[in-house]
Amino acid sequence: MTETLPERDAGVLPGGPGEGLLVEVRDGGDIVTQEMNLNIGPQHPATHGVLRVVIDLDGERISRATPVIGYMHRGFEKLAEARDYRQIIALVNRHDWLSAFNNELGVAMAVETMMEMEVPDRAQWIRVIMCEWGRILNHLMFVGSFGLELGAITPLFFAFREREDIQHLMETATGGRLHFTYNRIGGVKEDLPAGFLQASAKLIKVIRRGTQQYRDLLFGNEIFMARTKGVGVLPPQIALEYGVSGPTLHATGIGEDSRVTQPYAKYGELDVPVPVGGNGDSFDRFAMLLDRIDASTYIIDQALDRIPPGPCNVKLPKIVKAPEGAVYTRTEAPLGQLGYYLVSDGKKNPWRLKMRTPSFYNISMMPYLLEGALLSDMIAILGSVFFVVGDVDR
Repeated sequence: MTETLPERDAGVLPGGPGEGLLVEVRDGGDIVTQEMNLNIGPQHPATHGVLRVVIDLDGERISRATPVIGYMHRGFEKLAEARDYRQIIALVNRHDWLSAFNNELGVAMAVETMMEMEVPDRAQWIRVIMCEWGRILNHLMFVGSFGLELGAITPLFFAFREREDIQHLMETATGGRLHFTYNRIGGVKEDLPAGFLQASAKLIKVIRRGTQQYRDLLFGNEIFMARTKGVGVLPPQIALEYGVSGPTLHATGIGEDSRVTQPYAKYGELDVPVPVGGNGDSFDRFAMLLDRIDASTYIIDQALDRIPPGPCNVKLPKIVKAPEGAVYTRTEAPLGQLGYYLVSDGKKNPWRLKMRTPSFYNISMMPYLLEGALLSDMIAILGSVFFVVGDVDR
């Protein structure tokens, strides 16, 4: 039967001034209400920036979710075409502001490939060390923010404690705290300062103690486990179809990592662990961050023992011009595969630059993850996908 209930009846939401809400009562006592349309964002603090998600609710369950992007679009790709190759490095470290050094490396590698330039060994090893410190820096932010989104504030304080140590270390070498601009075509800006390698070795021990603290804080918390285990499950095949990469892909059990499958810098000479999960849920995606931090400390340990003396860059002409042609380079950024497609017409600035950013693909499969999920699980799912909105809009 179908009936219209007046506003004054308990548990009834008004459809408007003087209106009741149409409720269908089915045999067996099931109640089906009208769908509700709800906006999450674009300024909601739980969305990691100005992302808007429009959801349709059937009761407490999400029937449809549509990400709305573009609020932060700044035209990085077109801006790059109006700058010379050296200036682009300072530009691209901003689209994922948590992964500045990793962003810079891909552009430098693309130009070096086009110019058939040989980068000194010491510069290559420095790049490996800095990339892994940048990876840890990125992951710590999401470790802290994810705990906070589920109601645990202590992990955030702990994460910024370690992040501050890493930023201080990288600042001694680069002069920057967030946007390092340390890569150069042909190497890095300058050599590492005295004591950097010894400070790195000491900090590795601090980071390893910290990751154990996060595990003790959250994995032993029954509320955290209940809100993440089995929530937002992403099957491996769906992840591949959407082009998902990085920790979100690894959580599904697929260990695709360009540091292993297509090594660059000196990764081909190192033992690079690629941790994987088994369920592809919110818990596995979070656990991947901690496992990857441990893997990065292991890689840095190896690099510290093998970095040779020597030059850290090559002498460049006053104006750098890449020969005509096109090249695609990919690196394993903290959030996944980061690719740059660079087309040159022989001038000092690129004719075309196209970015393949991991955050964009992570957001693209959000409708799949959220459909059928409870509204109360939405933030646990959103927070475990790991994206930076500037990396989506670019």
